Amino acid sequence: MNDVKWTELVIFIVLFLLVSGLGFVASRWRRAKTLDHLDEWGLGGRNFGSWVSWFLIGGDLYTAYTFVAVPGLVFGVGALGFFAVPYTILIFPMAFVVAPRLWSVSHKHGYVTPADFVRGRHGSATLALLIAITGIVATMPYIALQLVGIGAVLRTMGVQGEWPLIIAFVILAAFTYQSGLRAPALIAFVKDTLIYIVVLAAVIYIPIKLHGFDDIFAAAGKKFAATKPPVVDGLTLADPQILGYTTLAFGSALALFLYPHAITGLLATRSRGTIRRNMAALPAYSFLLGLLALLGLMAIAAGVKPLTSGGKPDSNTVVPLLFDKMFPDWFTGIAFAAIGIGALVPAAIMSIAAANLFTRNIYREYLKPDATHAQEARMSRLVSLVVKAGAVAVILLLDTQFSIDLQLIGGVIIVQTLPAIVIGLYSRAAHAWGLIAGLLAGLASGLYMLYKTPNLVTGKEHFGGAQYALSHFGLDTKVTLYTGILALALNLIVTFVVTAFVRRRTLPDQTQPGDYELEAGDPGVEPLELDSEEAAATPAPSASR
Repeated sequence: MNDVKWTELVIFIVLFLLVSGLGFVASRWRRAKTLDHLDEWGLGGRNFGSWVSWFLIGGDLYTAYTFVAVPGLVFGVGALGFFAVPYTILIFPMAFVVAPRLWSVSHKHGYVTPADFVRGRHGSATLALLIAITGIVATMPYIALQLVGIGAVLRTMGVQGEWPLIIAFVILAAFTYQSGLRAPALIAFVKDTLIYIVVLAAVIYIPIKLHGFDDIFAAAGKKFAATKPPVVDGLTLADPQILGYTTLAFGSALALFLYPHAITGLLATRSRGTIRRNMAALPAYSFLLGLLALLGLMAIAAGVKPLTSGGKPDSNTVVPLLFDKMFPDWFTGIAFAAIGIGALVPAAIMSIAAANLFTRNIYREYLKPDATHAQEARMSRLVSLVVKAGAVAVILLLDTQFSIDLQLIGGVIIVQTLPAIVIGLYSRAAHAWGLIAGLLAGLASGLYMLYKTPNLVTGKEHFGGAQYALSHFGLDTKVTLYTGILALALNLIVTFVVTAFVRRRTLPDQTQPGDYELEAGDPGVEPLELDSEEAAATPAPSASR
């Protein structure tokens, strides 16, 4: 412990514990009659307004991954790391159109999870089960990524070993179990305030110390120019990278609001108008993300050398080391606390979303169909603990040196649910059996391509990224495409081929089962605007089984 930086560590611990304390008292904030109901524990009463939702959804989507992985990728490969900026710009106009419709249908039928919607829309328990499992699997590495961020700042402060992650897991598990979604909603206010302070200070103060952005870009350009093939990096994209960059940004945008935790944040809002206002205001975070990405270039100019893990550079430590080198100790402690707290909000929402999927679409559907609301809430609380333990296991068992890979793998998996959810919102063009076949084909092909992809920067042979080389198809080219897009294309082809096959063998008067139709007058078709008084007086009914 001789190398521990005590000033930074003490400030980090104090702020971390204070904010965690907010998580415990959040159960008294907007107090419900009881938290023994998924609408209350898992969705915060479905009554968050524009202000709370903006912080909650922003804290949900912009995570420790933003602070640690994006600048780390820019530090390693340059321009390619900026893919996160355009994809967060692309997603909000798309969500502006789709998300209010999903909210309306879910509010009318009392749906808690995306798999609830799929169960009701397509009338297939099997498809809903697959959607639930896919959501849980895709969420696990994302939760792990948040704990990686905490571990990176602790290592930078000289705290070694895995025990800090265990402590973070215990604290996170405890306040999530007690307060449900109200905990991250309340913490998000403090988290976002700290992050804005730290980022704005960093993009003003650090360039001044480094003699301006001209010197920063010159130093980064010199580093990338010295890189030897086969690694491709630089301040601008190489020609073979352009298509891969474009599809990566577009595919990541398609995936973002399919994550269970993103849908949980949407369904916790009180009205369609609240969602629309948030989709219009949330791009403010994209500006923040662009500034964060520049920290990777600043780290190059500052001469930051990542800490090693297993003899290899750990890019997760780039930003913490930059802050440690450039800021005074007291402000570095605040910056590290911002990263740590930035992990708490999304990790809590993700674990709640994954637990709700298990409870509603596995436990109640297959294990206890007559479960009461209290039993559902109790099961979700317990499963949220298991999910966090699984995230810790991901960290301990898998290589997390290039933590952005964890998020990209999750994106490839979750984007395969797009046909069942998004197409299902607008049309019955796809049959349930076609969607099942397409989902399985997309997942199998996506995981195979991920396995075949190496990471030339870290030397990993498998699961090294989400850019699949077209040379694998026998083409003489260095061009790559986002693995998720390729797998989704196969998913859609299989979906509609199997749909056509099934319907040819179905009697003309038979229709696909489902508990409702999107017809005129349904809130999924006609506008449904609820003001705050109407929303508060209109509780969502329980979902039909």
